[in-house]
Amino acid sequence: MATTSTSVDELDVLIVGAGFAGLYQLENLRRRGFTTRILEAGGGMGGIWYWNCYPGARVDSEGPIYQFTRDDLWKDFGFSELYPGWQELRRYFAHVDRKLDLSKDIRFNARVESATFDERTNRWTVEAGDGSTTSCRFLVLCTGFGSKPIFPDIPGLDDFTGVSHHTGLWPQEGVDLRDKQIAIIGTGASGVQVAQEAATCAAQLTIFQRTPVQALPMRQFDLGDEDNERIRLDLEDRFSRRGSTFAGFEWDFIPTSALAVSEEERTATYEELWEGGFKFWLGTYQDVLFEDEANDTAYRFWRDRTRARIKDPVLREKLAPLKKAYPFGVKRPSLERTYYDIFNQDNVELVDLHEDPIERILPNGVRTASGDREFDIIVLATGFDAVTGGLTAIDIRGTDGRSLRDKWSTGVETYFGVATAAFPNMFFLYGPQSPSGFCNGPTCAELQGDLILDTIDYLRDNGYSRIESEPDSDRNWTSHVTELTEAGLYDRANSWYMGANVPGKPRQLLNYPGGLPTYFRKWSEIANAGYKGFALS
Repeated sequence: MATTSTSVDELDVLIVGAGFAGLYQLENLRRRGFTTRILEAGGGMGGIWYWNCYPGARVDSEGPIYQFTRDDLWKDFGFSELYPGWQELRRYFAHVDRKLDLSKDIRFNARVESATFDERTNRWTVEAGDGSTTSCRFLVLCTGFGSKPIFPDIPGLDDFTGVSHHTGLWPQEGVDLRDKQIAIIGTGASGVQVAQEAATCAAQLTIFQRTPVQALPMRQFDLGDEDNERIRLDLEDRFSRRGSTFAGFEWDFIPTSALAVSEEERTATYEELWEGGFKFWLGTYQDVLFEDEANDTAYRFWRDRTRARIKDPVLREKLAPLKKAYPFGVKRPSLERTYYDIFNQDNVELVDLHEDPIERILPNGVRTASGDREFDIIVLATGFDAVTGGLTAIDIRGTDGRSLRDKWSTGVETYFGVATAAFPNMFFLYGPQSPSGFCNGPTCAELQGDLILDTIDYLRDNGYSRIESEPDSDRNWTSHVTELTEAGLYDRANSWYMGANVPGKPRQLLNYPGGLPTYFRKWSEIANAGYKGFALS
């Protein structure tokens, strides 16, 4: 229930969002002597791990590397699985809260609705749905890259009388899938994960596929006390390597072309990378994501290993076609355990939406061109208005009174993916044109987070009250991202990386594809030059 208040909280820094990035900002701003607080829309901390509680939801990074690097946090905590599920990630955040006492400075169930900059005072006024108002010198937005769910434009969606939920807004109390007729619309990460769970207990599971997902084997296994002790022996070293690799993992691209080695050597390398996780994606040959012929070698390997698991030749072609539907890896791959195997079950059906499109949702099911199907549950695994959606969902107005939503309506322009002209004293993490979408989340939360912390420190220590990126800086950074995009294969897929999953959204790569070392080197250059490209006053 919303509360109203006539008082205004006065802060140095207001943080929006209590995921990894927001929590890191909160703890470190407090330690540096700033008055600060988090406003969080959810009822608990964890960001995406508060909202993601659908069946099968789990992280696609190995748990030991998917955590804060502070040794007082990881030395006495261990995961029970290599790839933890959402319940265990909530246990991790509870552990962090006990250690750092973060909740006392977080206002939960307080979705930020608007933020307005006052040029007279150089402060932001921020209003939330719980009735609270906050005035702050700096506004740090940590809304994440998947906080605004996208609902499909299908006639009759509101007419369905059964159970229907988007995976990003799943009920906290859960949904019983046992012995139900279940439809899953979408085959991204959440669609894959729900499908694996539902296939074990549903009376009938129907998966509606538009584009085949290129999922990689997860190779999940349990971790006991001895496993966690062994992991801790070199965990500090694994953490130390994150900033020197393209995507913030402890491994990196192979510094040679896939075409420069023999087929036998390449196959042996792919076999090794196939042992699980994102290594086959981000630990592969350096030109796989940039050269089509090199990309073909990775796709053929993925295709042949995947097709071998699918018995029906028609399904085999739909799920892992001989000719790639898009270059391998230019959409973020999902990790799977049994996804391709479930299509060998009698209770699982695949509907190819190119051949049999959905015409409308009925009160009791789904109508496609081929006829009607009855369902008890419809799962909308239809993704997010990624990267920008969490920011533009807030009515943020800068110096010219224009909203951030309007400014970016024809395309995003930022400086280093952390700031944009006409919005002074505002920073965003996991933002557009930053490395966020390719980066392990906690890695970006800390490494990119330190850039923001050091900047705010610099302003305080040097007597500045205002910082704003210059329009030319935004344009130059956007041009740099565009040049890198054109050098690769990313724009050959209709992915959320390109904003192509949202009707009317400008098509552009929303993440920085140059890798963490290049990104941080370029930032160091402008920071060491007194934050060149920003206007300070």
